[in-house]
Amino acid sequence: MASFGLSHGCYRQDRMGLLGFKAKIRVDTSGRLATWVGQDCCKWQGITCSVATGRVIELKLPGFVSNEEFFGQTRMEGLLSSSIALVTSLQVIDLGELLGLSGFIPPEIGYRLAYLQKFFLHRNNISGPVPESIGNLLALEELNLNDNRLSGSLPSSLERLASLNTLNLFSNMLSGPIPSSLANVKNLQIMDLHDNSLTGNIPEKVGLMEKLEELDLSNNRLSGQLPKSLGRLASIKVMYLDSNHLEGEITFPSRSNQMPFLGFLRLQNNRLSGRIPSTLGNLVSLQRIYLSNNKLRGPIPSSFGNLTSATEIFLDGNQLSGWIPKSIAHLSRLMFFNVANNQIQGPLPSELSSLKNLQTIDLSFNRLNLSRVPEWFTQTPSLCRIYLAGCGIHGAVPDIFRWMKSPILELDLSMNHLTGTIPPWLGSLSQLYSLNLSRNSLSSEIPATITDLRDLGTLDLHSNKLTGPINQVFKIGSRFSEGSLTYVDLSENKFSGGTEGIGQGVQNKVQFLKLSHNLLSGRLPTSIGRMESMKELDLSFNELEFILPETLASMSKLETLKLQHNRFTGNIPNGFLKLKKLRYLDLSDNLLVGRIPEGKPLSDFPESSYSGNAGLCGRPLFPCKI
Repeated sequence: MASFGLSHGCYRQDRMGLLGFKAKIRVDTSGRLATWVGQDCCKWQGITCSVATGRVIELKLPGFVSNEEFFGQTRMEGLLSSSIALVTSLQVIDLGELLGLSGFIPPEIGYRLAYLQKFFLHRNNISGPVPESIGNLLALEELNLNDNRLSGSLPSSLERLASLNTLNLFSNMLSGPIPSSLANVKNLQIMDLHDNSLTGNIPEKVGLMEKLEELDLSNNRLSGQLPKSLGRLASIKVMYLDSNHLEGEITFPSRSNQMPFLGFLRLQNNRLSGRIPSTLGNLVSLQRIYLSNNKLRGPIPSSFGNLTSATEIFLDGNQLSGWIPKSIAHLSRLMFFNVANNQIQGPLPSELSSLKNLQTIDLSFNRLNLSRVPEWFTQTPSLCRIYLAGCGIHGAVPDIFRWMKSPILELDLSMNHLTGTIPPWLGSLSQLYSLNLSRNSLSSEIPATITDLRDLGTLDLHSNKLTGPINQVFKIGSRFSEGSLTYVDLSENKFSGGTEGIGQGVQNKVQFLKLSHNLLSGRLPTSIGRMESMKELDLSFNELEFILPETLASMSKLETLKLQHNRFTGNIPNGFLKLKKLRYLDLSDNLLVGRIPEGKPLSDFPESSYSGNAGLCGRPLFPCKI
């Protein structure tokens, strides 16, 4: 028998390659490599051998194992015994945190495991480069090294992997260009390199990959123009090129019969310019198209009406002009339509009322000059998320929304010309989750009916002329077992009275509370400390007074605290030192006195955080007098 021949159920060459890999792993919190002992490597954890040849064909050591898989492994003796001993209930073990490898991929992998077909090391902490020797694994079909810390460039030797059909290297720190030689891997069906730092152009040869079905190069630093050859990807179903620095025009498809299976196209967050080509309307299988946040101009092609499979169209954040084509009404499956932040003109085609599956429409910040909301909105049976910010709507809050066929979940009428009251009928929108009426000229009190909105999570009324008390807000959902409110912005109004309602009721989930630039007075209630989910609290520019309640220190998640320009007196509570997550603090222009509590995080803030309090001293201000 040759020195590299079969011995005790495992080829010596394979065993030596695996032991070379094991030697480069510094940490194995899973304990799986502890099973790699003895002569028969086919019995080692994560290794599969061919029944016919006895050669190692699979190395599979992902960094996450489900509870079922974890506890079903009979050969993982002693695995995480020390961790399990600390847990009284098996259900609370987070295996995603516990299982994983740290180390490098040694070159031996490519020199010894000649018959390897599947190589899975995803979701670990593997660092260093992908070795050039990986190109020697001529039988390799799947390579999954995603979600690690791999760095360096893509090895050019990948072109030799003629059998490779899946290449997953996403979510690493890979850099440099994409080798044009990758186009020589003719059997590749999935190439996913997203979330790296790859640079340079997308190779023009990419169009030669006739079997490629999924191409994901998103969230890199790729530049240059889109290759014209992309239209030749006859098998492509998913193409994600978003969040790069790509520029120039969209050059595909060039003919009606190209890319017949393309269902998902993402080109958003680039620098693409020119017009949207009418040939995109030839992609009859297209379900989702994202062109947001580019520099595209000109009209929306009427050929979009041919995209009868489309469920999502996102064109927001461009320079599109003209009118919304009536042909969009042919898209019976369309659920999401977003053209916000463009230069689209009105009127809106009433034919859109035939979109029976349309759930979300965003027309914000265009040149629509609606004056009023079109009546056909009430005829659209599934419409429940409506965004009409900056659309020139005048007068009272339109009562058309009372008569919608579908319950409204989200309503944005901000930055219009609304006047008068917040209508009590808003309380009848029983499933409303988000309400934004900010930046208008509304001048009423908040109606009591708002407390009926049991599902309300976001309330934004800032920059109006609203008056009266704010207590109604903190009664939202109070008649029900648990409130949903997480974001409240009532700033820049004329609200007056006290703040006794803060922290009362069931609104302990509020994370962002902005009440600045109002006429609020009196003391802060100690109940404010019950809002333990708070991340940002802004009470600045009011007339609040008395001492700061010690219970503010109970907001352990607080990151931003703005209390400037009030009349707070007394000392800064020592408990503020418990606010370890605090990143921004402003207590300036109050009547605070005494020594600033010593220690982090208070000592890390600049003088401006405490200025305008004549009685304060201590770091970062001048030393206190003994």
